[in-house]
Amino acid sequence: MSKRTGGDGRLTTALDPQDQGPQDACGVFGVWAPGEDVAKLTYFGLYALQHRGQESAGIAVSNGRQILVYKDMGLVSQVFDESTLESLKGHLAIGHSRYSTTGASTWQNAQPTFRPTVDGSIALGHNGNLINTHELAQMVRDLPGPDDELPLQSRDVETSTNDTSLVTALLAHHPDTSLEQRALEVLPKVRGAFCFVWMNEGTLFAARDPQGIRPLVLGRLDRGWVVASEDAALATIGASVVREIEPGEMVVIDENGLRSHRFAEADRKGCVFEYVYLARPDATISGRSVHESRVEMGRQLAREFPVEADLVIPVPESGTPAAAGYAEESGIPFGQGFVKNAYVGRTFIQPSQTLRQLGIRLKLNALEHMIRGKRIVVVDDSIVRGNTQRAQVRMLREAGAREVHVRISSPPVKWPCFYGIDFATRAELIANGLTPEEIAASVGADTLGYISLDGMIDSTKQTRDTLCTACFTGDYPVELPDESLLGKHLLESTLQSPTMGRALPVLNNP
Repeated sequence: MSKRTGGDGRLTTALDPQDQGPQDACGVFGVWAPGEDVAKLTYFGLYALQHRGQESAGIAVSNGRQILVYKDMGLVSQVFDESTLESLKGHLAIGHSRYSTTGASTWQNAQPTFRPTVDGSIALGHNGNLINTHELAQMVRDLPGPDDELPLQSRDVETSTNDTSLVTALLAHHPDTSLEQRALEVLPKVRGAFCFVWMNEGTLFAARDPQGIRPLVLGRLDRGWVVASEDAALATIGASVVREIEPGEMVVIDENGLRSHRFAEADRKGCVFEYVYLARPDATISGRSVHESRVEMGRQLAREFPVEADLVIPVPESGTPAAAGYAEESGIPFGQGFVKNAYVGRTFIQPSQTLRQLGIRLKLNALEHMIRGKRIVVVDDSIVRGNTQRAQVRMLREAGAREVHVRISSPPVKWPCFYGIDFATRAELIANGLTPEEIAASVGADTLGYISLDGMIDSTKQTRDTLCTACFTGDYPVELPDESLLGKHLLESTLQSPTMGRALPVLNNP
């Protein structure tokens, strides 16, 4: 039996969860269902959407008289327990799991946001990212004074610094009209990617931006209605899928049933990266199975970049469907070459310098008996900085791979996203400065192949003019403002918090 060589003592990306690949903004969920335990339905809905955001989670519930909001930092299962959910009683709820793309990852920026006024309170959750935050901030500054807003006595909390809080403030100010009518005035002024789910004491609202960049679906329960970022969340709670909420559409659900408003003409530009990586594989977007799209991307990769090899392995879990497609098309056996530690979350204790020097593998380990002596095709969904793939190739070499051929089921990522994916900056994107051959050399692979743009798009069964491909092409479907008016921490740089505050997890409308 051959002796395995040791690691080289370097802890990098996929080994170090602090060096992230592409991350989505958030997951949103809403339910209107008198007689049901709406807090638990929302909890399980958010649990199904946990992959869309792991920094914080929150639920707002209304009993018809008041809204109670509970939110905190951490995973859904860490934020809520049985006793907390039991205290959230009502007939109407919204929920949110967050990955920050505008505003820091702090309790003050956790969602749903909450705003109490004399006309009734509002709680709101947002998936996406807005590009006219500076304009919205000015609109908020131009609102009349705070006479119509109820004080949150003893709630000495910091000012939130995210685009969602600005929209919440604009919607909450409707002294001479209904929240429904106010939303129809505000939504046409909001630009960028947004799926909003919000509520007052008696009504559930949901809206999707005119481009439909992020997914949002409508579902039906026996005694109510549900909206969610992905239809997989509807299946989790036993709701049937009714349809997607259309781009530029707002739906309103209350005791009178469901009604729909069109606040803008649809100009569909769905995010193609939802098909590549972001959405759950069991989701369906625009009538196309995400899993089948990923399998087809793998088949296409095998057609575009064939290679003689002994085994096709995925980078779990996101590379698995494409690897299965590559193996199917190429005839090369499919197998498991990496073991993933499923319990490494986004928030973890930093490894010590000693552990780093030992090269501890926190997320992935190679299966040596599957790898040794073989020519390996390893399939992943994307390359951002290249550190992840470099670490993976190194592990495969250490496990005795004769050759390592990397195949990527998306084209080179060359542009940042301003619509809800937190990519690296353009300077950090490895594909900007290197050719595929140079990237292969950089990560230590024998060969590297990216799927073509046309191959990826064809795999989704969508037409090119209905998809956003900005991160691959630099063609942004919603015109961007000056670079100085963009950025994750734009509001932190312009808003001065009056106090350090206390991070109280429960906000109760008086």
